[in-house]
Amino acid sequence: MPTDHVDVLIVGAGLSGVGAACHLRRTCPDTTYAVLEARDAIGGTWDLFRYPGIRSDSDMFTLGYAFRPWTAPQAIADGDTILRYVRETAREYGVEEHIRFRHRVRRAEWDSTTARWTVHVHRDDTAEDIVLTCRFLFCCTGYYRYDAGYTPDFPDVGRYTGRLVHPQHWPDDLDHTGRRVVVIGSGATAVTLVPALARRAGHVTMLQRSPTYVIALPARDRLADVLRRRLPARAAHRLVRAKNVLSGTVTYQLARRAPRVVRAFLRRAAKGRLPAGYDVDRHFSPRYDPWDQRLCVAPDGDLFDALSTGRASVVTDTVDAFTPDGVRLGSGVELPADIVVTATGLQLLALGGMTLTVDGVDVDLGATVAYKGMMLSGVPNLALTIGYTNASWTLKADLVATYVCRLLRHLDATGQQVVTPVAPPDGDLSPLIDLRSGYVLRSMDTLPRQGARAPWRLHQNYPRDVVLMKHGRLVDEGVRFSRATADTPVG
Repeated sequence: MPTDHVDVLIVGAGLSGVGAACHLRRTCPDTTYAVLEARDAIGGTWDLFRYPGIRSDSDMFTLGYAFRPWTAPQAIADGDTILRYVRETAREYGVEEHIRFRHRVRRAEWDSTTARWTVHVHRDDTAEDIVLTCRFLFCCTGYYRYDAGYTPDFPDVGRYTGRLVHPQHWPDDLDHTGRRVVVIGSGATAVTLVPALARRAGHVTMLQRSPTYVIALPARDRLADVLRRRLPARAAHRLVRAKNVLSGTVTYQLARRAPRVVRAFLRRAAKGRLPAGYDVDRHFSPRYDPWDQRLCVAPDGDLFDALSTGRASVVTDTVDAFTPDGVRLGSGVELPADIVVTATGLQLLALGGMTLTVDGVDVDLGATVAYKGMMLSGVPNLALTIGYTNASWTLKADLVATYVCRLLRHLDATGQQVVTPVAPPDGDLSPLIDLRSGYVLRSMDTLPRQGARAPWRLHQNYPRDVVLMKHGRLVDEGVRFSRATADTPVG
C-alpha cells in the first residue's frame, strides 16, 4: 500500500473543504495539503442534490466565502449558480490540483509517538487501498449521509404503482409535467420542491404531519443592488454581509427571548400572503417555538403564491398507508398521486463515516465533548466543520478554517507539535446540535456533546464567535499543547 504525507489532510471537497483549502493557501502558504473527496466532483451538497428548484435556504452574502465576494444578482441562489461559485473559487485559488477524487476515507489512526495521523483510504476508481499520513486532519464532510436519505417505513408502500422518489437521488428521467404529485414533508426541501414542481405539474400537494414556520424573503437584496453600483465588489460584499449577519442575529435572539412575539409575526406574515379564510393555524402554525427547528425560506413568497393560485395545496394529516393509486391518510381521505416524493429528511453521519483511533483505542464520538464546536476531547490534531443551525453554514466554516490556520501557525512558532482538547471538569453536557428536528433527534447519541460553558459551549452567535475564534486566546483550559512522545525527555 503506497504512502504519502502532507501537513494537513482535508476530507471533503464541498463548500467547507474548498473553503478550508483556500484559507490554507491564503494564510499558511508553506503548509502542504491534500483534499480527499469520495465522489468524482467538487461541490458536495451542491453537486449531489439535483431536484427541481434546489437553492440556498439563506442569503449568499453569508453563505458565500468571506474572502471571495458573491457577485451573482440573486441573494437566494439556485444550486447551479452556487456550484459554479464553489468550483470557480477552487480554480482561482489553485485548490483543484490538490483534490484527489474517489478517495473514500475508511479510518484514521493517531500515533502519539510520531504525532501523526495514518489515514486509510479506499480508491473507488482503482479499487485499491492506500495509506496517507498527516500532521493535522481537517474533516469537512458535513454531517449527513450522501448515499441515502431518510424514508420512514410507510405501510403498504410496495402496493403503490406510481413513481416513488427521494429528493436526495432525483431521477434524470422523471417528467412531472401535468402529473399529480404528492410531496411528503414540510422542511426546507419540501418548501423548495412544491413551488418548483407546481410550475409544470397538474397539481402538487404538500402532505405534512405537522406545520413548519415559513417566511417569505426577497430573492434579491435591494441594498446589495445599490451598493454594487457605487462601490467595489469586495466593499459592497462586506457591507451587505455585515447587514445580513446583524439582522439574522437580532431575529434569532428575539425568537429565543420573545417567542410569542415572533410566532405572532410569522403567523401574520403567512396570513397576509394567503387567500382570505385560509386555515393558517392548521397549516402554518407549528406547536414548537420559532428556531426550535430551522425556519424555512420562501424566496419572493413562491410557496404562498403557488398555494394562492391553486397550483398547490397543503394537507396536514398522517400517512395511514399507500394504495395502488396514491396515499391514504389517517383521516381516511385518499390523495391520488402519479408521483410521490418522500422529502422526509436526512440521515446524520459524522465524519463521513470514518472511524478514529487514538494510540490504538477506538474513539466513541458520542462520548466526546466538542471544544469550541470544532475539535473533540481526547482527539489530537483534528478539527471538524459543523456550520450554524440558525445562520449560514459558511459563516461558521470560515471561522473554523481561520482558527485551524491560527493553530497551525502557533504550533510552528512555539515548536509544539500536538494540540489536544480536554473534556470539561464538570459533567453538565447537552447535544452539540440544538435543533429539535427529526433528523437530529434520530442520531443524537452518535454525535459529540457540548459543555455548559466556554470553551466547550457552541454559541449560535456569529459576532460572539468572531471575537472568540479570530481574536481569542489559543491557549486556555480546554486544550493541551505538547510534542510527540518520542521527542519528550523521560523524567
